[in-house]
Amino acid sequence: MADNEILLGGNGTAQIKLNAGMANRHGLITGATGTGKTVTLQVLAESFSRLGVPVFTADVKGDLSGLAGAGNPHPKIDERLQYIGIDNHSFEANPTVFWDVFGKQGHPVRTTVSEMGPTLLSNLLELNETQEGVMQVAFSVADDEGLLLLDLKDLRSMLNWIADNAKDLERDYGRISKASVTAILRRLLMLEEAGGEIYFGEPAIRVEHLMQCDFSGRGVISILDATTLYHSPRIYATFLLWLLSELMEELPERGDADLPKLVFFFDEAHLLFNNAPKALLEKITQVVRLIRSKGVGVFFITQYPNDVPDEVIGQLGNRIQHALRAFTPNDRKALQAAARTFRENPAFDTETVIGELGVGEALVSTLDAKGVPSIVERTLMSPPRSQFGPIDEAKRTELISRSPLKSAYEQLVDRESAYELLQKREKEIAEKRQQEAEAAARAAEEEKRRKEEEKASKRQSNRQGVGETLAKSIARTIGSTLGRQIVRGILGSIIGRR
Repeated sequence: MADNEILLGGNGTAQIKLNAGMANRHGLITGATGTGKTVTLQVLAESFSRLGVPVFTADVKGDLSGLAGAGNPHPKIDERLQYIGIDNHSFEANPTVFWDVFGKQGHPVRTTVSEMGPTLLSNLLELNETQEGVMQVAFSVADDEGLLLLDLKDLRSMLNWIADNAKDLERDYGRISKASVTAILRRLLMLEEAGGEIYFGEPAIRVEHLMQCDFSGRGVISILDATTLYHSPRIYATFLLWLLSELMEELPERGDADLPKLVFFFDEAHLLFNNAPKALLEKITQVVRLIRSKGVGVFFITQYPNDVPDEVIGQLGNRIQHALRAFTPNDRKALQAAARTFRENPAFDTETVIGELGVGEALVSTLDAKGVPSIVERTLMSPPRSQFGPIDEAKRTELISRSPLKSAYEQLVDRESAYELLQKREKEIAEKRQQEAEAAARAAEEEKRRKEEEKASKRQSNRQGVGETLAKSIARTIGSTLGRQIVRGILGSIIGRR
């Protein structure tokens, strides 16, 4: 293998190779179930690793864990090696790190709600346009208030808070529908019941841990165990898209180089595009287009080329097409569409050959050093150097326990974030209200006491007034009586003298 070439296979007269420097122009691996897509992915992954390029791949069926073990000789393999013209084939294991969202088959994979962002989270929760708008508001308020959204309880607290303060927020953020908040909260509950809660939290996976080489200079292959995650297809697709977005945002501009910085394999890619809203499709297209300049190559693996939208498939320069069978009219249309994506070879009819390919065969077209697609070639694909099928559990457990990343991700961290800060804020508000209520009660009691004193004083004053009036009345009465008596006495004496 040349410094930047990967041997894909041969056609009996020539070897078919992939220019690894063109891997950041992305690729597409398609074909029916059981035609050899997984083995092709395995060959590409281990080949990039030998070139010193780190690899990330999701393992949906569990077979790709075989990359961590050395393969075994077999007469069929010897025949294939001879046909292709490979004389330096050796069986060997690859440096691997295992990951698992659920933390059982590898290191736990987590991200934070803030890092996921409102667009991807809305897609994950299958929100409508109005509900997505409310989600955008929740993230905006959290940013403006300095509140970290790390896990689902943070998001739930944030949503409840904006609902409770909707009138105060309306002027700056627009109308917040409480009915939409309630609907989002129900969706969060469904996500938790599906096991999605374990996915959010810290420590979040760090991009640099996916881009490592071992001491010999070989690229480390990161394998995400998706055998369980695949049963929640929306979580699976959203996580991989988030990871691509993180790579695009965090990696510096690099441009074209002899080798990519990382190659990313997106298995079961149709899950990403099924019922994808326009906003999400635009984001996917943007990521695929821009991540190329960061030195990251993306290979989508799915059954049919038309599983991938035209906006994306036009950016996938390297094509490997395994067999398709035309059993139905729809199958026939898919086969015709696959044939049209290749640069024609005058030696055969592409559409006919796609239906005739055997297991382990493929039609291959790659980009040359100038980025021009090669003429499609019928190719018998190379066998992997690593193990066919999964490694045993004991081997996996040993590799996980010896991983240098084990200590970085095993312990879940729950630092102060929106949930705790909003609880503290609500507690402070409750205490303030209680203090205000107590102060108001004291003021009311004081006012009541003052009024009672005034009333008592008024009664006393009234009593004094009555007494004085009575005294004056008595005095007047007494005065009048005495006066009359005196008058009578005087008159009597006068009359008596007469």
